[in-house]
Amino acid sequence: MIKLYGIPNCDTMKMARAWLTGHGIDHEFHDYKKAGIDEAILRGWIGQVGWETLLNRRGMMWRKLPQDLRDAMGEQKAVEVMLKTPGIIKRPVLEINGTIHIGFKPGQYEALFVR
Repeated sequence: MIKLYGIPNCDTMKMARAWLTGHGIDHEFHDYKKAGIDEAILRGWIGQVGWETLLNRRGMMWRKLPQDLRDAMGEQKAVEVMLKTPGIIKRPVLEINGTIHIGFKPGQYEALFVR
């Protein structure tokens, strides 16, 4: 099963979705804005790649956090922030049979799918 997590209006998400569709790869899209993210799923991702990899520190959502929260960020605080504001999770998150891949680059997806 292939699942793509993110928000629909993100340009990188649009490119990833278009790439998957254009290559005829069936996938389910999970919209964080509508459905949020389950804590067990989030913690599983952290177990795979670490909270530092999942937390998007380059986006507007990060800049909106109070400076004292950003300065004191650790795993538990990161989980709380990502659950409350899933838009702060790097995107897309592509899940293939329980394994995740963060971000989108055509070459990355080609390596995963085109044989």
